Amino acid sequence: MSGAGCRMEGRTLGRRTLLGILAFLFLWITAEAQMKIPPETVQQWANVFSVQLREVSIKYSGSLLLQKKLIDVEPIVKIVEVDGEELVKDYSDEIERMLGSKMKSVKRLAESAEDADLYHEYNSSLEFDYYNSMLINTVDDDGNTMELGGDFPLEENEHFNNLPVNTQQSDIQVPTNVYNKDPNIINAIYNSEALNDVFISNFQKDPTLTWQFFGSSTGFFRIYPGIKWTPDSNGVAAFDCRNRNWYIQAATSPKDIIIMVDISGSMKGLKMTIAKHTINTILDTLGENDFVNVIAYTDYVRYVEPCFRGTLVQADLDNREHFKLLVEDLHVKGEAKIKHAMKEAFKILNEARVNGQGSMCNQAIMLITDGAMEDFESVFEEFNWPERRVRVFTYLIGREMTFAQNTKWIACNNKGYYTHISTLADVQENVMEYLHVLSRPMVINHDHDIIWTEAYMDTVLPNTKELFTTKAQSLLLMTSVAMPVFSKKKETLSHGILLGVVGSDIPLMEVMKLAPRYMLGPHGYAFLITNNGYILAHPELRPLYKDGKKLKPKPNYNSVDLSEVEWEDTEEKLRTAMVRGETGTISLNVRASIDKGKRPLYLTNDYFFTNIDETPFSFGMVLSNGHGRLTFMGNVSVEEGLHDLTSPDLSIATEWTYCETDIDPAHRKYSQLQAAIRYLLGKEPDLECDEVLLQQTLFDAVVTAPLEAYWNALMLSETVEPGIETAFLGTRAGLMRIMRYAGVEKRVAKKFLTVSDKDNLFTMDHFPLWYRLAMENSPGSFFYYAINDKGVQYILATTSVIVSSEGRTAMAGAIGLQMSLDWLEKTFWDLAKQPDDTDCSDVEGVCPLSCQSFDLSCYLVDNNGFILLSKERSDVGRFFGEVDGSVMASLIKMGMYRKVSLFDYQAMCKNSHHHANSARPLLSPFYGIAALLRWLFTNALMFLLDFNLCGLWHSDYFVDAKAGYHTSHKQKKVDALQPCDTAYPGFMYDSSVKEANSLIKCGRCQKMFVVQQIPESNLVLVVTQADCDCSRQYGPILLEPKEIKYNATVKCNRMKSQKVRRRPESCHSYHPKENAKECGGAAAIFLSFSLFFSSMLVSSLLHCWT
Repeated sequence: MSGAGCRMEGRTLGRRTLLGILAFLFLWITAEAQMKIPPETVQQWANVFSVQLREVSIKYSGSLLLQKKLIDVEPIVKIVEVDGEELVKDYSDEIERMLGSKMKSVKRLAESAEDADLYHEYNSSLEFDYYNSMLINTVDDDGNTMELGGDFPLEENEHFNNLPVNTQQSDIQVPTNVYNKDPNIINAIYNSEALNDVFISNFQKDPTLTWQFFGSSTGFFRIYPGIKWTPDSNGVAAFDCRNRNWYIQAATSPKDIIIMVDISGSMKGLKMTIAKHTINTILDTLGENDFVNVIAYTDYVRYVEPCFRGTLVQADLDNREHFKLLVEDLHVKGEAKIKHAMKEAFKILNEARVNGQGSMCNQAIMLITDGAMEDFESVFEEFNWPERRVRVFTYLIGREMTFAQNTKWIACNNKGYYTHISTLADVQENVMEYLHVLSRPMVINHDHDIIWTEAYMDTVLPNTKELFTTKAQSLLLMTSVAMPVFSKKKETLSHGILLGVVGSDIPLMEVMKLAPRYMLGPHGYAFLITNNGYILAHPELRPLYKDGKKLKPKPNYNSVDLSEVEWEDTEEKLRTAMVRGETGTISLNVRASIDKGKRPLYLTNDYFFTNIDETPFSFGMVLSNGHGRLTFMGNVSVEEGLHDLTSPDLSIATEWTYCETDIDPAHRKYSQLQAAIRYLLGKEPDLECDEVLLQQTLFDAVVTAPLEAYWNALMLSETVEPGIETAFLGTRAGLMRIMRYAGVEKRVAKKFLTVSDKDNLFTMDHFPLWYRLAMENSPGSFFYYAINDKGVQYILATTSVIVSSEGRTAMAGAIGLQMSLDWLEKTFWDLAKQPDDTDCSDVEGVCPLSCQSFDLSCYLVDNNGFILLSKERSDVGRFFGEVDGSVMASLIKMGMYRKVSLFDYQAMCKNSHHHANSARPLLSPFYGIAALLRWLFTNALMFLLDFNLCGLWHSDYFVDAKAGYHTSHKQKKVDALQPCDTAYPGFMYDSSVKEANSLIKCGRCQKMFVVQQIPESNLVLVVTQADCDCSRQYGPILLEPKEIKYNATVKCNRMKSQKVRRRPESCHSYHPKENAKECGGAAAIFLSFSLFFSSMLVSSLLHCWT
């Protein structure tokens, strides 16, 4: 009994203890719920901090002094509105003149090449030593000069990206799969020697020319200036000029292509591999002015992309790469029925022609098969004869020649060309034949159409990858101007012999220099697009993406449409007008973003545009309403300006063109500042300089000169507060002054405003970030924001300065201060607390209050929601919604912050698509044995039949095989990232909401917060209750972009949609004198018929077994 009594007593005591604990928890929770943060205390902190922050910003930046100097010069200042229509005409005229000079250079090359061929008689035994770019300046194992090599002087040249070049001589690059002593090659190289003098003469006449070249139809590539060509890691020179876009576009007119591939059972194994490689090679010969579809056939017709059924799609990079992925998944099956597929192909092409779709020029069918056995003549009679508008090119795949005559007959009776492809190494040469056939009408007619390519990134030349990290992404690209070269010999006129293509590269950075930024304002810009609406140059074009630590070109980098960058042009009025080559202006309200897309802006942009004559390009430029439309001029003497221009604290934008230093090689040693000073001193009167920009620079140098003395006086007169590191200013003329208050060893922000700090400097495609942010803030009011650069954290303060005249106000520049995070923390923590002896009798809530107590979390947050200060240093630079989603959600709900939806149509997303395994399952052990026996017997037999002793004589034979294997059989790595569209949020503070406070119910506690605007700044002070965790009820608010998923129907419509485009003006698809009898053939093969038929019998038996 006593034991039971004890147990009862213990239980009672346990219950009482539990009730006591629950009561205590209830009281504690109630107390927490009733915790109050006095808003008036937070307001006082905000006001005091505002005064201290502003005083330091003004004092150490010198902003008031600069504004005073601008007021002093207002009587001599004239403010004018920028005339966009006049400016766009001036800029486009300059671009036309520049591109026109490149076209003249190319014409001279074409004339010289044709004349050299006209007076040359082919000599099959010609011996001629030339400089082979792979062999120059190299020796063999015995130390002897390599044949076709020799001493070839090379010097680094700044004009050619500091590559070692020879400006007195061109040299020759020959692909590994082309025999470099072939008589046709030797004769063509000998002919093209005449181009050397023209190359040099062109460069002397136009020193802004870069690479000039001649791509021969025989396969070699002559380049000026001469360079040392570097093979790939396998020692292979895979570059073949004939599959470059400039060659293909110049050699042929636009074309509609249907690729028909036989996927019947007989195509399995190596045949299918060769067929796929052939399709991909054909796709690589197409450009954005061409249209294409791919059909696979057995006993039924199958579209490789079902979405493209019955239509043609533009052969841009996106669609070509899409086809290649789908082709990889093709599997063999069934019996080949060519008739149905051929009918389908003709129907697509006929409908396109009748409906005015596609290229409206050449049309062709590419038939890839290992044999054609049906009676298909009726198809040609119904669809193609007698006009033969559609050419048919046939590619016989595999070693067997049984159906060669049928396959050749198809091509020869439809103005096409027949080729036999038995190995992977044969593909490239044989595919290129169709281009020469399509070029015949143009060659016979001697129509020298000049073509311009879309933007591209040439990764062939050395050092290109280094440029990825040193130049603005949008300016890495180039375009090429090219012209075909014909044989003018009368005896071969009807054959339409294309000798090759001459051309020159034009870096788009050089083109865009002709539309200087200083006239367009901090948010203005210029851009170029093609006749297809694709971007050539645009500051928002991002052709690169980061794959691990490497920067790589995006798969679709040169097929980014204008509507994907100017996405507020929802009705595509701007795009349509520009593509059509119109001249005009359009105004759009746009959501822009800066600081890597984190900070949204609402702008009203005026777009001005016009076409560039004799090119397929259109030029556009943007002026933002407000400060972007006004500029000002002020006169000062050259002597006065020069004195201030030579100040040690002054620099000008190194990427801007104040004076053209690239025309005369003697001027290339000068920096822009040195060139400007020498020109103004009269020491270099021949320099071509921008007089307006120089006058603005001189004026700005004089107006900002007092800042140098002011900053130096601060340094000398008193001790600068620790943590105040750099003062800086910038003007609309690209002029900057910098004062380092702290030595480099003491500075936290060591990279700030150095050469590598591109975001904060004036560059070709943008004003500094701090300059653009200052422009969007009230003049005199500082804009503060945090930088977190790989763990290096610091604070920037920046404000704009203005000049007024006759009732107009223009932005003159920006001035600011860089300070350490330590300084901000010390200043804020020292004032954001109440002394312990504070009289709290009249205060409702926590008192004394301190941001350093465990009870509170305090943050300084900027107008876009990014944290400048927190107890946790790792929070600095992060979005506040990531740190405290509950308070941020409340602020959004209250209207203090509003969400801005932004879009990125150039994003890269993780690829969720997995290719099915293409390995064929082994149906039975017998299948495997039979397949192996068949393979061994057939290949051994065909080796004996095709064996060629001569082929073993040259080591190139083996290199060919190796090159073909490496380039075609290398496992294709599927990128982890693929192009996609994304949407992401940005946030903007509504400055009309000065303060806010509220309670957030979070389960068992209520979280109080107080938010107070910090006057004369873009900041708010957020004070929250630290010990109430709301993370379960409120998740973080992230700025992470989310992929826009499209359903199958929408995705299909987007892929095949035909946007407005302007077709090239010329088309050469027919000439009555064309000799279509030259339609290909194969070398004679002498067979042992008994051996042949026995092999066919065994092969057939094994085929039946499998």
